[in-house]
Amino acid sequence: MASNYDIIVVGGGHAGCEAALAAARLGMRTLLFNINLDSIALMSCNPAIGGLAKGHLVKEIDALGGEMAKIADKTANHFRILNASKGPAVQSSRVQCDKQLYRLAMKETLEKERNLHLKQSLVEEIIVEGNRVVGVVDQTGYFYGAKKVIITTGTFLNGLIHIGPTRYPAGRAGEMASLNLANCLKKLGFEMGRLKTGTPPRLRASTIDFSQFERQDSDPHFIPFSFTTEKLPEERLPSFFGNTEAETHRIIRENIHLSPLYAGVIKGIGARYCPSLEDKVMRFTDKESHPVVLEFEGLHTQEVYAKGLGNCLPLELQEKIVHS
Repeated sequence: MASNYDIIVVGGGHAGCEAALAAARLGMRTLLFNINLDSIALMSCNPAIGGLAKGHLVKEIDALGGEMAKIADKTANHFRILNASKGPAVQSSRVQCDKQLYRLAMKETLEKERNLHLKQSLVEEIIVEGNRVVGVVDQTGYFYGAKKVIITTGTFLNGLIHIGPTRYPAGRAGEMASLNLANCLKKLGFEMGRLKTGTPPRLRASTIDFSQFERQDSDPHFIPFSFTTEKLPEERLPSFFGNTEAETHRIIRENIHLSPLYAGVIKGIGARYCPSLEDKVMRFTDKESHPVVLEFEGLHTQEVYAKGLGNCLPLELQEKIVHS
């Protein structure tokens, strides 16, 4: 088993996959670590690619030889041009991908790449000698040498999940956090922190009355993300638009003290483009409703992503919010 590489990439999310492919394609002997190889490129939140500003970034990655645009085009089942009624400067492409097809397509691309090796393991320490990185050590104690180490751990680095008053270490739901690596980086002098991300409860399609929502089909003349894509998938799924009600807002306001966001428990800063539902209700008191979009997570699953309902309230309250 070879243990010396030009580049080691720690973490197989979007950034890690692109970094590993770029390095390998430049002729570097590259090793990509992920805690579980079956969750490489797994979109743990909404399996969407693009959107305002983000869509432009996907196309820039494509122009630089990356894979995200190609695989998004290949595995998407819903295509939209946002702000289509406005000028081209503020328009943006967005697709809803099949979560499992995207993961498998990216994994296949990584596995076929010459110079790129994949390792299922948890990196726990960055080894530094003479003020220079020389490699990493995984949870088995095995050393892997490298000239450079790229860390793309996302939410896994010292990750923490909050559900009401309950909190526990996790990279994302159902997966372990990277705790020792976080401690290692802190000892090396890095300032550690967290970005707050939230995700909504997933719904089962067979339990939803879609007639109460406004159906939105794909744009018929969508331009692919990648300039190399010649044909888009023909099988499409709709999205469904609705909104929160007064009862939704009442439940949140009366129980806001149970939200870790407002109890002072969460110290991280949330993304401006994706505020939590309780934050929207409490900050924008003049709004009588907020959008809710139901999007399928894949062609062969009943799982539905309820965009707009992301929150960190206790489970029993999340259920009431969904039913409201």
